[in-house]
Amino acid sequence: MRNIDLSPLYRSFIGFDHLASMIDNASRNEKQATYPPYNIELLADDKYRITMAVAGFAEPEIEIEVQENTLLVTGNKPGKDEERKFLHKGISERNFERKFQLGDHVKVLGADLQNGLLHIDLERVIPEAKKPRKIEIGNSFIENKAE
Repeated sequence: MRNIDLSPLYRSFIGFDHLASMIDNASRNEKQATYPPYNIELLADDKYRITMAVAGFAEPEIEIEVQENTLLVTGNKPGKDEERKFLHKGISERNFERKFQLGDHVKVLGADLQNGLLHIDLERVIPEAKKPRKIEIGNSFIENKAE
């Protein structure tokens, strides 16, 4: 078991407390259940796909919500059918909640459910003001007023 002391980050970095909190939360969430299993795939530069194995769930039973930089996927099965008797039960049809922390400027494009797999497509769209820009040498804004 790993235990990381993040208190130096809290007292040394002003304005980065949000980052330290995210690292702290991520280390705590490592102990979360692994249901449902999922993949995170890089499709192209700045394009991603999350694929979750949600066997037994129909579209109306799955909810996808984005709030700030958190993607929340929940699955709720209606009341259990008590009349069913299983000799072996290997398909887990339990409710779930899975959270994903999204990076800055990552947008959810859409979702699709096919063959028991939920695909969620994402894209990082960096605004023009945040993209790197080249500054040419020799184009100074300061004019020489010594004339």
